[in-house]
Amino acid sequence: MIKNESPAGGETTARLGPGRLFHGWAARKQLWMLAYWPVYGALFFALERLRRPAQYHVMHTEVDDWIPFCEGFVIPYVFWFLFLIGIHCYTAKHDAAAFKRLMAFVAISHTCALAIFFLFPTCQHLRPLAFERQNLLTRITAFFYRIDTSTNVCPSLHVVGSMAVWYAARDAGLFSHRGCRVFFSAATVLICLSTVFLKQHSVLDVAAGLLLSDLVCRLVYRPVRGGYPSTAERWKARWQERRRTLRRT
Repeated sequence: MIKNESPAGGETTARLGPGRLFHGWAARKQLWMLAYWPVYGALFFALERLRRPAQYHVMHTEVDDWIPFCEGFVIPYVFWFLFLIGIHCYTAKHDAAAFKRLMAFVAISHTCALAIFFLFPTCQHLRPLAFERQNLLTRITAFFYRIDTSTNVCPSLHVVGSMAVWYAARDAGLFSHRGCRVFFSAATVLICLSTVFLKQHSVLDVAAGLLLSDLVCRLVYRPVRGGYPSTAERWKARWQERRRTLRRT
């Protein structure tokens, strides 16, 4: 609520609407695209909890047996949620075009994943029956084991979501800063590794997630901009935009 003085000297109360709340956000007119997330969540819930396929395909390779369980990877695994939310907020506030492409990538990749889950149901039996150590990290891991089923695992959505963030960060020009480039790349790699070290996914799921991400990237990003512009092109575009803004003011 915002209070304003009336001409007569009294106070009137103005309700803070969505338009005022997101005033100054570059993608405020495209925020409706976020409605995809609850739709996706409802469909995923239906696949997970309501549909019972006659057969699940078990995802497993010898490489999975060589990878030890390591509870420390629950940190990047949990960080994935902030990673995904953060890039949505950044692009929505600063770069409407990057936000639209991010949401297009999310919608296409996650819809394809749902179709794969429906047509090719998968599961994994990699989780340890008991933890060798009992600590905060294993308790957090156990929590995820309870709320997250071991079905519909291929492709890994943690991998697809991480790549969505990586592509969007690059698209929004954040890779022009070396520190940001290192951070986003390291976080993406650690999150992908966390899925196999926590025994949430097989390496097959990770490979499928990377493949799906690459295909959707070619569909969403390359035709629009002919690849990613160089750093010099980005700074030139920003400088021209700033000059146009100064002229208008």
